Amino acid sequence: MIRFFLIFLGIQAVLFGVEMLNTVQAAVVQPWTGLVAQASAAIVHLFDPSVISYGRVLQSAKTGFGVSIEPGCNGVEATIVLVAAMLAFPSSWKMKAWGIGLGFIAVQAVNLLRVVTLFFLGQWNFKVFEFAHLYMWQALIMLDVLVVWLLWMRVVARRDPAAPAPRAAA
Repeated sequence: MIRFFLIFLGIQAVLFGVEMLNTVQAAVVQPWTGLVAQASAAIVHLFDPSVISYGRVLQSAKTGFGVSIEPGCNGVEATIVLVAAMLAFPSSWKMKAWGIGLGFIAVQAVNLLRVVTLFFLGQWNFKVFEFAHLYMWQALIMLDVLVVWLLWMRVVARRDPAAPAPRAAA
């Protein structure tokens, strides 16, 4: 348990450090954030054809309300936490790759739901938007990471011969 926790923290430190490099921000994080804004706009467009996106901003051309997808709201940091947990857990590289791939999709799907709901909440009631943005969705996105990781660990425990065998309680 302590070994897992130390490896988990170490991997997070490395991944967050790499993520903060200017070259990684320019080449990966900022373009990804733009894609999140475009994908969110495509979803919102199904309900509100007046939505536009530019850069990392999602805005209603009708009301003028917009949301800017800032660091921490693009799903990158939540994905880093999930990847670190999966890499730190003892399992085969095949299971890690499978988990990271599906986990990435799960985190990004919930993050798109987050951006879309915040966009609509902000137009409806700004106080509710602030609560949802600062508290509710912060907790829900990390709960998503935890649930995905726990489900992945359950699959690993059943199917991966490289995973540690469960110990009997004393």
